[in-house]
Amino acid sequence: MGKRTLVSFDWASKKLLRQKANFSILEGFLSELLKDDIQIKTMLESEGNKENESDKHNQVDMLCENKKGELIIIEIQFYEESDYFHRILYGISKVITEYMTEGKPYDQVKKVYSINILYFDLGLGDDYLYKGIMSFNGINNGEILELGEFQKQKFGKKYPSEIFPEIILIKVNNFDKLALEPLDEWIYFLKYTALPDSYTAKGLNKVDKQLKYDNMDTTAKLEYDQYIKDVRISKDVIETAIQKGKNNGKIEGKIEGKIEGKIEGKIEEKIEVVLSCFDDKLPIPQIARIVRITEEETIKILKDHKKM
Repeated sequence: MGKRTLVSFDWASKKLLRQKANFSILEGFLSELLKDDIQIKTMLESEGNKENESDKHNQVDMLCENKKGELIIIEIQFYEESDYFHRILYGISKVITEYMTEGKPYDQVKKVYSINILYFDLGLGDDYLYKGIMSFNGINNGEILELGEFQKQKFGKKYPSEIFPEIILIKVNNFDKLALEPLDEWIYFLKYTALPDSYTAKGLNKVDKQLKYDNMDTTAKLEYDQYIKDVRISKDVIETAIQKGKNNGKIEGKIEGKIEGKIEGKIEEKIEVVLSCFDDKLPIPQIARIVRITEEETIKILKDHKKM
């Protein structure tokens, strides 16, 4: 692939794609993925974006509203979670209720798209792109239920599936072919942090101009370098922690490999990662960044386990 000159999509989602000047990049990706002309009205904040100890399982990487008033959740996940489908369901439900004004009629419930960019193998399936919709099928005759004529006129939709959430899974690691279609070109970028030799997909020309590492200022470059370093370290630490947990009998059976990509899982798993990092002589601020907890919480864990 040669030297990478672009910043990764996951880092861009946290730092660059939230800026209005870069909406065209995200619009291009969503337009190719959803087969529609997506225009972003605004980036939103969800309760799930906040560092809330009582609700760690709904942290959204990006949440935006398009000009049709529909909500789009984008999650990027690096490490396996056996309950990830449940997490998707919870995230959709929470976003719907957060943006449903009390006392409004039910027809004000917003359509939600949940887009999940996954760097692990979720479920059994060899494809790299899956779409889930709510379709009502006749048990006896197999027909697909349509909306009534009045509903069609009122809502401008034909099927109930156009009202219910849609879930898209992109299993990035399963992509191993040439980028022949515009969407493939985007998935190529997601996997390799590089662009195909030639491309036509919407938004990728902006990626080439606006997501170049060399175009960032010194501060942004330092932040990105640290982010990539933390990702690599956390991957090694997570794998080590899982192995230690298995050896110690602390991580068994169903929770094997379940430490979350953002390290926001069960407290036992977070403790294991903190202790492993400390044993590897990493500084406390870096441990806190990797595990996504405060420095005070990190110190408390270390003191509780007599490491300090």
